[in-house]
Amino acid sequence: MNTQSAWGDDETQYFYALTPDRILDAIENAGYRCTGRCLALNSMENRVYEVEIVLDHEPKSPSERFVVAKFYRPGRWTREQILEEHDFLLDLEQAGLPVVAPWDVDDDGGTLAELTDAKIFYAIFPKRGGRIPDEVTPDLAGRMGSLLARIHNVGAEHAAEHRLTLDTDSYGLANLDYLLETDAIAPHVRQRYTQTVERICDIAAPWFDEAPMQRIHGDCHLGNILLHPDEGLRMVDFDDMVRGPCAQDLWLLAPGRGDERAQLWSTLLENYGQFRDFPTDTQRLVEPLRALRFVHFSAWIARRWDDPAFPEAWPTFGSDRYWEGQLADLQDQLALIQEL
Repeated sequence: MNTQSAWGDDETQYFYALTPDRILDAIENAGYRCTGRCLALNSMENRVYEVEIVLDHEPKSPSERFVVAKFYRPGRWTREQILEEHDFLLDLEQAGLPVVAPWDVDDDGGTLAELTDAKIFYAIFPKRGGRIPDEVTPDLAGRMGSLLARIHNVGAEHAAEHRLTLDTDSYGLANLDYLLETDAIAPHVRQRYTQTVERICDIAAPWFDEAPMQRIHGDCHLGNILLHPDEGLRMVDFDDMVRGPCAQDLWLLAPGRGDERAQLWSTLLENYGQFRDFPTDTQRLVEPLRALRFVHFSAWIARRWDDPAFPEAWPTFGSDRYWEGQLADLQDQLALIQEL
């Protein structure tokens, strides 16, 4: 299996060359004067900083004095793949949708710069305020259903030929291959884990083959939603943008099971349908998508384990208990998928 996973290669995947002085130099090389004030923001995959800049005018709001600099983890996305993320954001912004699109970093209107000796790409975004919602309420589900439909309308307008396609190969089997090749899985569950993932992929692969694929957010959970009392709802962090089924952007907002989840899902689809038809036959992808996310998540941690932040964040990863829990969750998913 040579299918590319969503986590890139192993050649240059860390940020040891990204020192404070180089962060500020990168911002100034992109045409913005810095005051020297720089604050690291929460981000596991990339490195993101809030940087104060010098303005030649009086700011209309306090946030205008800051930019957000995003340094992409080297070795994950190619230049072409990152630019397709930027193109999607710019398309959405042009359509009047509440996202945060990158600013120009050169005189030619380019949105992506590079620390060439460190092989680190970076982009600069305006700072936007807001808070992460505590939960998906029926009201938020309704607003998100409407917004996602409009995002998907724009996503369907253009292709993203370099971006990954979310399917059983890229998010399932390629990640399984990595876990097996690196002996990451606990030996006593290795065979059952492998058989379960492969069975899920065998069943679901034809469903993905039949589903429409287009540009989607790819990681639409609460942490990537901002609420602002004046500016309203905003979608952020399109780093995991993929070509995939639209169901991926909806199920994460109604991830549980039972009556509450059913009500949220119904609200999402009702409001989604006001702006775009949702292909009802792709609802069967929800449980396979959930299973693929489990495998995807484990492979992500395994690939980044040498990054000091990861063992600190997931101290139980790799333990017998961790893998037994993962196997149990995937077996539950397989049972549900077999009933579809």
